[in-house]
Amino acid sequence: MSAYADHIATVRARFDAALSATGYDSVLIYAGQPRVAFLDDNPAPYKVNPLFKYWVPVIESPKSAIFYEPGNKPVVFLFKPRDFWHAEVKIPVEEWQEHVELVVIDEQDKMTAWLGDKLKSAAFIGEDFAEPVASWPVKARNPANLIDHLHFHRAIKTEWEVGNLREANKLAAKAHIAARDAFMSGASELEIHHAYLAAINFRECQVPYNSIVALNEHGAVLHYDVYETQAPAESRSFLIDAGALYRGYCADITRTYARKPGFFADLIAAMDVAQQELLTEIKPGINYYELHVSQHLKIAKILSEFGFVKGSAESIYEQGYSSAFFPHGLGHFIGLQVHDVGGFLANDRGDTIARDSRHPFLRLLRDVEVGQAFTIEPGLYVVDQLLEAHQGNSDFNWQRIDELRPYGGVRIEDSIVVGENGRNENLTRDAFAALGV
Repeated sequence: MSAYADHIATVRARFDAALSATGYDSVLIYAGQPRVAFLDDNPAPYKVNPLFKYWVPVIESPKSAIFYEPGNKPVVFLFKPRDFWHAEVKIPVEEWQEHVELVVIDEQDKMTAWLGDKLKSAAFIGEDFAEPVASWPVKARNPANLIDHLHFHRAIKTEWEVGNLREANKLAAKAHIAARDAFMSGASELEIHHAYLAAINFRECQVPYNSIVALNEHGAVLHYDVYETQAPAESRSFLIDAGALYRGYCADITRTYARKPGFFADLIAAMDVAQQELLTEIKPGINYYELHVSQHLKIAKILSEFGFVKGSAESIYEQGYSSAFFPHGLGHFIGLQVHDVGGFLANDRGDTIARDSRHPFLRLLRDVEVGQAFTIEPGLYVVDQLLEAHQGNSDFNWQRIDELRPYGGVRIEDSIVVGENGRNENLTRDAFAALGV
């Protein structure tokens, strides 16, 4: 069997189990449709329902849907309107079509007519803000127990999914190299962003999230996406957090660069070593929270060695000092979504793991299992809002911190697929290595 054939067999089995456990006969997964701006008819960029592209690698066909009832082939209703205002929807012949019943429709009423009374027994999953979808007589809309069951199990990726993640990382790595080169040539943030997109022939709406392209002190803004149009008088540092999509699967890569050798370049090198050391600790059975704490201790050691904070790694962590420099979580699940969901699910019944008050922004609290895909992205920044709580604390070397402020900060992010006995696959570093980086 092909990797896709194995994948859709797994998806069917997971839906069979979820429907059986929650008492639904069938499911209707709506691809979604664009929303228009307030008091306007101009639509926002369309993003497909992740549970739609879980079945088939179709990401640009809004108003489509998948109907599935156990024991029967999934039916893909692919919406192809007769419309002289827009370009015709193309439906290339691909392997996935061999595993579904493909029904091409030009009106949504044709789908509901095809389904007939089956619609009344189906659980609906998707957005339903628009008509006629809002009035479809389905049995339930977005039932949490069904969705939780599916989200819990899709944390384990099929080989087809891992293959798509590999390709997404190859695309993103290629674009990252182009962005790095643009930075080194003195480009502005907007010019760097354009170089990134051009390297892989992507439109801005085709990347999975707004790229973070931050020069100098902007690297301390965790979700910076302003893109200054003029290059600064001196480009000291560059932090880029940007990804790519391949068949609906996401890459999410962060790298940080220094223009010149010296203090900040040394800090990047130390963070890179700390991140790679953490990668060796990823093994099935360990809890992701333990990895997060371990990374904090490594960053606390860097804070001490570089003279930012006085004390041992343990004392710096225990007093909460490291959180002032590393406020976000170590990482998150990745796959159909950049921040793939399910990181707080304790089981497929929907029980949740309580967020930790010490590290409230950590998105993943589950035990590590073979087949999971997640990011590892430690950071160290000068964030004045977080440092305010420590003003006057003599354990902080404020002069040394001021030296870092013009550089913003450091973040390094790789995506990992968990293997047996610690034999993990680093999708990101493998992609860069294939490009000779």
